[in-house]
Amino acid sequence: MTTASASARLRDDPDFRRFLAARLISLAGTSVTLVALPVVVYSLSRSPLLTALVAAFEAVPYLLFGLPAGALADRFNRKRLMVAADLVNAVVLASVPVASWFGVLTVPHVLGAAFVVPALFVFFDAADFGAVPTLVGRDRVATANSAIWSTGTVIETSVPLAAGAAFAVVAPASLIAIDALSYVASALLIRTMVRPLSDPDRHAARLTFDALVADVREGLGFLWGHATVRSMTIVGAAQAVAGGAFVGQMVVWADRALDVRAGDWRLGVVFSAWGVGVFATSVLIPQAVRRVGAARVTLLALPASAVLCVLTALASHWVVGSLLMIVWGAAYMAVVINAITYRQQVTPEPLMSRVNT
Repeated sequence: MTTASASARLRDDPDFRRFLAARLISLAGTSVTLVALPVVVYSLSRSPLLTALVAAFEAVPYLLFGLPAGALADRFNRKRLMVAADLVNAVVLASVPVASWFGVLTVPHVLGAAFVVPALFVFFDAADFGAVPTLVGRDRVATANSAIWSTGTVIETSVPLAAGAAFAVVAPASLIAIDALSYVASALLIRTMVRPLSDPDRHAARLTFDALVADVREGLGFLWGHATVRSMTIVGAAQAVAGGAFVGQMVVWADRALDVRAGDWRLGVVFSAWGVGVFATSVLIPQAVRRVGAARVTLLALPASAVLCVLTALASHWVVGSLLMIVWGAAYMAVVINAITYRQQVTPEPLMSRVNT
């Protein structure tokens, strides 16, 4: 099956359209929060360390909850888990603009939300990773991921620009209300999907602590026992840590190295530049993997990403920094998307969420 015909079949699938719409609407809101939360913390505290914690809280929940979240997503109804995570996150995020409107917003409040939302998203993400192959079939995973990532990066590119411009007239904390509403919309769309996102014939044993540990051990056993999956997972994790460390300092980097202050429209340009590179990669990655193989794509993109990360950090002008962000984003996401797609294609369905979280 060609990429074009597979894409056409996905476009004609109403459940996939709902799934994709939920992802895009939620991503639009998250893209606003991605720009707004660090600005809110930096504006309240003027502390680079506290600002960096916002990005650190994006990664820490995966280390704390990733394994049990994957086991629970493989054990329970993935659709219900995703809807529940969306609705709770909507409430948590809504508390930030409400507190700001009443003049009681504090740094601990914002940091608390910055931790709780990613923590709940770990459970959503675990279910989501397992849901894609179940929803579209293994033969269409690469095409589905390409559609998800390419359309998603259009949102990631355009929304931060709009958010950066909106800072001139709307308080950053107030903009976070958009993300709260996006989580509600995502929950409604996922709830209306007809097909299951888990194997309906799978009946897990009663949940106990020992059973949960056994589930986690089973997932780790597959991951470690499959050489290619193991290598790609380690590489992808290293990429995520390195990228997260830089993103955590982007507001500070833009302020001190690029002379782009919080509230400046150019901050939206810098944030959006990353999405341009990701878009190019997400469109081209299926063809690249077919031509040169998954392993070679990773071997080429990984060192390029490391070099570009250093060059980007050394940039001293916002235009140069933005251009480097485009190229670095392309190389960075080539490694990440390739690893995710490969794991989804080779992992047995009962282990899908555990191995991919």
